[in-house]
Amino acid sequence: MTQNTESKDIQLVEKLNHSVNLLKSEIGKVIIGQNEIVESLLIALLAKGHCLLVGVPGLAKTLLIRTLADVLNLNFSRIQFTPDLMPGDITGTEIIDDDPTTNQRSFRFIKGPIFANIILADEINRTPPKTQAALLEAMQEYKVTAAGHTYSLEEPFFVLATQNPIEQEGTYPLPEAQLDRFMFNLWLDYPRFEEELEIIKTTTSSYKPELNKVVSSNEIMEFQNLIRRVPVADNVIEYAVRVVNATRTNSNANEYIKQWVNWGAGPRASQYLILAAKTKAVIDGRFTPNIDDVKSSMLPVLRHRIIPNFNAEAEGISSVEIINKILSENQK
Repeated sequence: MTQNTESKDIQLVEKLNHSVNLLKSEIGKVIIGQNEIVESLLIALLAKGHCLLVGVPGLAKTLLIRTLADVLNLNFSRIQFTPDLMPGDITGTEIIDDDPTTNQRSFRFIKGPIFANIILADEINRTPPKTQAALLEAMQEYKVTAAGHTYSLEEPFFVLATQNPIEQEGTYPLPEAQLDRFMFNLWLDYPRFEEELEIIKTTTSSYKPELNKVVSSNEIMEFQNLIRRVPVADNVIEYAVRVVNATRTNSNANEYIKQWVNWGAGPRASQYLILAAKTKAVIDGRFTPNIDDVKSSMLPVLRHRIIPNFNAEAEGISSVEIINKILSENQK
């Protein structure tokens, strides 16, 4: 890396740190509390990942995502997933176009709601696997194929899918391979008493905050490229890989892993842990991540990648408890 590039990256780190603080401030005008969730969403966006948000109705999941799109000055699209939603309803469809001057007919592609920068996939588990796959393929490839033609999606491209954890009747749970495409699995909790008081005061009055656009799409892509250039010490990478390895049921696994886990996390978990750690460091104004940065994203990265077996379910052991146990054994 040349001296000029280093100097430019130092300036970019400072700019990113300032921009994130502005973003949090603007989002805070609408969303009260949920500070960790907001930061996790920004980390996933800057790391070029996608998020799965799980929470009961009424926790402002949709409002949070719409507010994020507003302050980022990005195109926003909401897709309400229902049992009758078809893949073409997401990706788009071809129609027959009549030319009145030549009387000739031709096919014309009408782009679907997937062609936006921020996609809210509302209640993704309400739609059949075929339709889920149309969205998840776009997440992976940043492309859509329709009638033999491939269309590129505009970047930055950020998918936030929501799930309701309490109403599972008539749903289509995402398969593990598709869950793995989400960088983070974020659980939204109820607000604290003081936060709920503030929420009720602001949402039942005529108060309507004005949101300022903070970051452009070009700046986001510049920040995303910066994250990839952030150097990481070998011991930090080794720590991330060691923890991910500890989730797997191989011959060297701990007894409790063999007893409670069907499948552990794959290499993608290690990649996301390092990308999240890099982003967390830069957001905080630091130029390289440490082991604590890896730990801070351990739960949202691993929660949906560890599949507990029947023994764990019978004993009431969740993936979160397994992660905490692994963390306690891998302090450094």
